[in-house]
Amino acid sequence: MSELGLCSRREADDYIARGLVRVDGVVVSELGSKVFPNQRIDLDRVASEAQAARVTVLINKPIGYVSGQAEKGYQPAAALILPANLWEGDASRQTFRREHLQGLAPAGRLDIDSTGLLVLTQDGRIARQLIGEDSPVDKEYLVRVEGRLNADGLRLLNHGLSLDGEALKPARVWWQNRDQLRFVLNEGKKRQIRRMCELVGLRVVGLKRVRIGKVLLGDLPLGQWRYLAPGERFW
Repeated sequence: MSELGLCSRREADDYIARGLVRVDGVVVSELGSKVFPNQRIDLDRVASEAQAARVTVLINKPIGYVSGQAEKGYQPAAALILPANLWEGDASRQTFRREHLQGLAPAGRLDIDSTGLLVLTQDGRIARQLIGEDSPVDKEYLVRVEGRLNADGLRLLNHGLSLDGEALKPARVWWQNRDQLRFVLNEGKKRQIRRMCELVGLRVVGLKRVRIGKVLLGDLPLGQWRYLAPGERFW
């Protein structure tokens, strides 16, 4: 069910236990039931409506906010999700409701010293798509740096560095202007870009995430948020 994009694995377990899943028209209520590739899986109307009602929120996170739970006196980015902060350019036609905050969790992290696109979602399918080990979704960053970088250093940023004893996947890194690099990554180790830059003699003085998959930060103002629009997809 997760692979078909019907719901997340956790949601699948709940729907199966509640008798809301049919295979070839027959209700299946036993977890771990086998299904063959040629069989049809359907969600009951109640489960389908529950999936459709789940929202995904995009925030332009300012410095000083953490991605998840509050820590060390810092507020979570979710604290910004207020009607007053909803971007006037939001094109989703979604009306804010308090229940949109229930079960809303970050799909990936953005460290406290960074700004830019942060995704919070109620939809387990989107969370899996963005943070699963096999996620195909890349992320793009503008990174302002100090220091000198030679051609070999740029080559290493693209491929050849290791963190925590593991070789990093190939990245795409190039100069955006005299003091700013553009990074495109397919993985997200803790403070990865800052640590990569340190390894080649650079110091990061500003970092902003501008894209996740096909979804752009665009004109979303700092500290404001919007809903993921119907038809808008990360992959």
